[in-house]
Amino acid sequence: MPHAKTDDGVQLSYEERGSGRCMIFVHEFADDLRGWEPQLRHFETKYRCIVFNARGYPPSDVPESAGSYSQARAAADIKDVLDHVGERQAHVVGLSMGGFATLHFGLNYPDRAYSLCVGGCGYGAEPNTRARFQKEAESIAELIRKSGMEVFADRYGEGPSRVQFANKDPEGFAEFKKRLASHSAVGSMMTQLGVQRQRPSLYDLEDQMLRLSVPTLILTGDEDWPCLSPSIFMKRTISSAALCVLPNSGHAINLEEPAYYNQVLDDFVSKVDAGKWALRDPRAVSQSATGITSEN
Repeated sequence: MPHAKTDDGVQLSYEERGSGRCMIFVHEFADDLRGWEPQLRHFETKYRCIVFNARGYPPSDVPESAGSYSQARAAADIKDVLDHVGERQAHVVGLSMGGFATLHFGLNYPDRAYSLCVGGCGYGAEPNTRARFQKEAESIAELIRKSGMEVFADRYGEGPSRVQFANKDPEGFAEFKKRLASHSAVGSMMTQLGVQRQRPSLYDLEDQMLRLSVPTLILTGDEDWPCLSPSIFMKRTISSAALCVLPNSGHAINLEEPAYYNQVLDDFVSKVDAGKWALRDPRAVSQSATGITSEN
């Protein structure tokens, strides 16, 4: 498997399939590049698809210091992979941890993105849940340290936003848990402590998001409760954003509903490629359903 070297010297393993405009996929904390297989099979027919393992996920390098992991670094790693494969721009597609990285990539490197697909993004982002989320990240790291990845995968995989996947596709869910159990304990702990625990709240990024004009698709499952309100917040704040909520779905939406997910994403990038994606009409931003108020 080829590797791309980041500007801080970390080697990231990646794969590429297909040809055409570039589309890069950024995985969630509990999965790796293998979790994008349904999307690669769909999009490789018309895009150059790049998928990579984040730092901490073998065969990518596993730095042993939490200081080598951060939200800013995760966004920069996307840029470094694109630089390595010789792509100036790409459609950037991320889920959960990868969704946060995708959003930060768009905020920090807007000229490098044709579009952003921000999926399953928002856990721990609300101000009143931040302290609890940070403690949870520490508890996850400690559980992994004490009990190992197999025990962690059993606990984490059965969470309230994962049971939907288990019910819809037991075989696919078992494969997902097997992948999670195979991850590096050190890499997973450092990712929790360096990226997850330390990432800024989405609500602290409001001013930056107000200036974002890159075409953006926000995706969430309607039973992925921690991501629902943040997804609506992003929709309201980013003038170039559309929001799609997948029914009866949890967190792993690209695996739970691959056909639906692929169709929505395909429609989105096709419109972007055709130059048919526009900013939201300012007249649509109102607290009134009719636009008729006592003031007018």
